[in-house]
Amino acid sequence: MREFLVFVRKECYHIFRDRRTLLILFGMPVVLIVLFGFAITNEVRNVKIAVLDQAKDTYSRQLTDRITASGYFTVDRYLASEKDIEPVFREGEVKVVVVLPPNFGHEFYHGRKAPLQLLTDASDPNTGTTLVNYANAIILQYQQEMTGKVTLPLTIQTASRMIYNPSLKSVFLFVPGVMTLILMLVSAMMTSITITREKELGTMEILLVSPLKPLTIIAGKVIPYIALSFIIALTILAMGFWIFGMPVKGSLLLLLLECLLFCLAALSLGILISSLTNSQQTAMMISMMGLLLPTILLSGFVFPLESMPKPLQVFANIVPAKWFIIILKDIMLKGAGLRQVWQPTLILGGMTLFFLVLSVRKFKTRLS
Repeated sequence: MREFLVFVRKECYHIFRDRRTLLILFGMPVVLIVLFGFAITNEVRNVKIAVLDQAKDTYSRQLTDRITASGYFTVDRYLASEKDIEPVFREGEVKVVVVLPPNFGHEFYHGRKAPLQLLTDASDPNTGTTLVNYANAIILQYQQEMTGKVTLPLTIQTASRMIYNPSLKSVFLFVPGVMTLILMLVSAMMTSITITREKELGTMEILLVSPLKPLTIIAGKVIPYIALSFIIALTILAMGFWIFGMPVKGSLLLLLLECLLFCLAALSLGILISSLTNSQQTAMMISMMGLLLPTILLSGFVFPLESMPKPLQVFANIVPAKWFIIILKDIMLKGAGLRQVWQPTLILGGMTLFFLVLSVRKFKTRLS
C-alpha cells in the first residue's frame, strides 16, 4: 500500500509540473462550454440586407421598417438600381436583397396584389433558406395586419430566387469546409506530431548536431506535408466536381494557389506548436483545441458567424480557416477573381508570414 501511495504522489508531481497539460485539462471544459453554448445555434440574427425601393411610398417604407424591426435583419444600404445587386453580393457582406417594384403601394392597396422579390446569397444554402423563411414570415405578418385594417383582400406576392446555388445543395458548403478541415488536420496536426516525435525520441538532437541548419531541418520536415496536402486538395476538388457537381466558376490556378497558401499557414502553425511542446500527446491536444475546434465552429463552416456574440465574431477574425473558406466559396461559387478576394488573401498571407517567422525563431531558441 505504501508503494502505491508513493507512486500516486509521484504521478501527481508530474502532472503539476507540466503547466501546459494543466492548462489543457482545466481550459478545455471552459472553452467547450463557451463554444458550444454560444456558437452552436440555428438562429440567424442581425443579417445585413440591402433594399432596392423603387416605389418609395408609405407601404414600402412600412414594410422595410417591419423587416428591420424584427431583429433578424439590418439594412446595410439602399440600392439605386438593379445594376448594384450583383456587386453587393460579390462583396460578401449583404446576404439578402429586398426588391420593391414601382407602384408597390398602389398595387398593394388598389390592385390587391403587390409583387416583391427576395434575392438571397445561397452559397450557404442552409442560411439562405433560413433567411428566406424569416423574411416570408415577416411579410406575411405585415400582410395580415394590413388586411385587418382595410376591407380589401390585399395580397403580397413574393418571388424568391437563390443566387449562386439555385438547387440549394448543401454539398456546395461542405466541400469548402471539408477541404479546410482536412488541410488543417494534415498540415498542422501531423506536422506538429511528427516534429514532436523526433524530440520525444531524442533523434532531434542528432539532427541538430549534424551540419544541417535548423531552417533546413524544418523545411525537410514540412515539404512532404506540403506535397501531401496539395494532393489531398486536388482529390477533394476532383471528387466535388465529378461526384457532387461542385462548380469551379473562378480561376482554377488561383484556387490552387490559395490552397497552397493555406497549407503554408497550417504548416507554420504546426511548426509553432511543435516548438512549444515536448510530447506528442500535448501537441495533439493543442492542435485539436487550438486549431480543429475553431476551424469547425468559428470559421462559418457549420454555423453562421452573424448569429454569434460579438466577442466570438471578433475572435473568428484570427482563425485562418475563416478567410480560406471565404476565398473558396467566392472563387468556386461566385466566380470571383483576385480583385474580389485580395483582402482575405492578404490577411491569410500576413498570418502565414507571421506564424512562419515566429515558429522558426521559437524553434531555434529552444533547440539550437
